[in-house]
Amino acid sequence: MAIWNLGSINADMVYAVPHLPGPGETLAATGLQRFLGGKGANMSVAAARAAAHVRHLGAVGADGAWAVERLMEYGVDTRHIQQAADPTGHAIVTVDPDGENQIVIFPGANRAIPEVAVQAALSEAAAGDSLLIQNETNAQLLAARIGRDLGLRVCYAAAPFDAEAVRAVLPYLDFLVLNAVEAEQLERATGMGPGALPVRDVIVTLGAGGARYFDTKSGESRDFPAVPVMPVDTTGAGDTFTGYVLAGLDRGLPMAQAIAQAMRAAAIMVTRHGTADVIPDLKDVQAARPG
Repeated sequence: MAIWNLGSINADMVYAVPHLPGPGETLAATGLQRFLGGKGANMSVAAARAAAHVRHLGAVGADGAWAVERLMEYGVDTRHIQQAADPTGHAIVTVDPDGENQIVIFPGANRAIPEVAVQAALSEAAAGDSLLIQNETNAQLLAARIGRDLGLRVCYAAAPFDAEAVRAVLPYLDFLVLNAVEAEQLERATGMGPGALPVRDVIVTLGAGGARYFDTKSGESRDFPAVPVMPVDTTGAGDTFTGYVLAGLDRGLPMAQAIAQAMRAAAIMVTRHGTADVIPDLKDVQAARPG
């Protein structure tokens, strides 16, 4: 089986700062690094490093060949990445000494993916495959509808959060991942808590508090504790978690095992500076298994 990811591709410009800047504050950075990033690229790399077959649907500008090559190096199938007239998306990331971050995103080519290219790519998908979308590209609703019609497991990582974007795709989803703040925002917008949503599987990530899984069919929920580590950079941890969960499910792992493995992957990720380029591979995650 395969994971089809309609996802963003960014250049992440990561600045180390003494503290996160406040309104109107000018702050001198103490370091700068460029990484492959974007929630889509991060999730594709995470799923590929977790031993899934990942096909990325997206777009870069004429300046983005390096990003496509980097995805290929990490085992992602890039044949469905288009070149757009817009420049490649990029993110400005500031990270403080405690690993907390602030991020500003320029979408660029991520919002210029030809819908006909999405349709053509997904025509190759098969029932039982997974489709992953986030809110950093165009064509999310189109892809979700196609995915449902084809019998794919349609998954949505609800970030950057927009209530209307989630509402639009909600009828087509099988799996929803969002953080605690996003869950509260969605509940205010819909009047439904995570366990009451019309989505079969829902995961709410809780940062240092771990994650909570809701099986809406049975009405049961389960908490998964975070793996205790000393974080240096939380950028990309949620994307790593999502990619690893979907890869585990794609490989036939039970949900609980897939989540536990993803928790370990995210824990390793926050001990590293960077985004897609430093996502741990499966052997690192398995070696970190307790006991």
